[in-house]
Amino acid sequence: MLRFALAYVIPGATLLGLALGGWWTWLALAQSYVLFPVFDALVPADSRNPDADQEGALSSRLAYRILTASAVPIQIGVILAGGFFITAPGATTIEIVGATIAVGISSGAFAIVAGHELMHQRRFERGLSRVLMASVMYAHFCVEHVQGHHVHVATPHDPASAPRGQGLYRFLVRTTVGSWRSAWRIEAARLKRKGRLVLHPTNRMLQDAALTVAVSVGAALLWGWLGVVYFLAQGAIAVLQLETINYIEHYGLRRRETAPGKFEAADARHSWNTNRRLTNLALFNLGRHTDHHNFAGRRYQILRHEPAAPQLPSGYAATMLLAFVPPLWRRVMDPRVDAAMGPVV
Repeated sequence: MLRFALAYVIPGATLLGLALGGWWTWLALAQSYVLFPVFDALVPADSRNPDADQEGALSSRLAYRILTASAVPIQIGVILAGGFFITAPGATTIEIVGATIAVGISSGAFAIVAGHELMHQRRFERGLSRVLMASVMYAHFCVEHVQGHHVHVATPHDPASAPRGQGLYRFLVRTTVGSWRSAWRIEAARLKRKGRLVLHPTNRMLQDAALTVAVSVGAALLWGWLGVVYFLAQGAIAVLQLETINYIEHYGLRRRETAPGKFEAADARHSWNTNRRLTNLALFNLGRHTDHHNFAGRRYQILRHEPAAPQLPSGYAATMLLAFVPPLWRRVMDPRVDAAMGPVV
């Protein structure tokens, strides 16, 4: 369990930077996109899977659930700490920008990743996930990811599955707009089955939007206009990380269309995986993505390495940096897509 507590170094670096001030506010950025790639490259990958006895013991331990549930108070604390820091008298531009980026990195790499784990679990945990996603203004992801992405992954119907050749920046526009539309359609269909109007108070999209507005108003009351800019900016940085991870997790992988509008079942070929040790310990085993799609409710501590899954060239942080440069990304990844899927004609 203590290995996965490594996830705490992400908000920890943010809070440490705020405590020290000055250029230290940029510590979280340096940690995530300089130190993490270096450590992932130096530390051997880990492809071991728990055996049946170990899996049972790991599944029953409450401590693993506490680790992810604790993300809620930590996330609230980090956002509050950042807001009070940037609005304190004497805060410099370097500190304000560094602190905002740091909080955004923590929101994306810690709060959203924990929220992703929680949204696939029991009702109480799903509620915690909605709080975490509302803190970055992206609560509709709870609806779309579970009931949209996991159904349509690796097909043209999934806005979070990038086709081969699509650059990250085009994808970001496609997925942010498409995921919201998908979530609205899913929620409207659910309410229709219950005989309710789409604007019924039980519409989760409306509830989550109201929560986001309430939090934004709270930021304005606490910190004024600068606090609102800070809150919106940290959320945008977090969502950028989330959708970049979506991009690298499924880029170019496609399920074969067996009949008009019908696709083969998703299998190990349709998610990029990584067994880089630091990535998986700091991100609750997020890199074992194929097993997550095969068994969405399987908790992070027992996710398994799939030998047949296509492998990313490095851990998540380094691969995200690669995605930020589309020509370089295509040079590295397109041959890997062709090897996994067969050449594109």
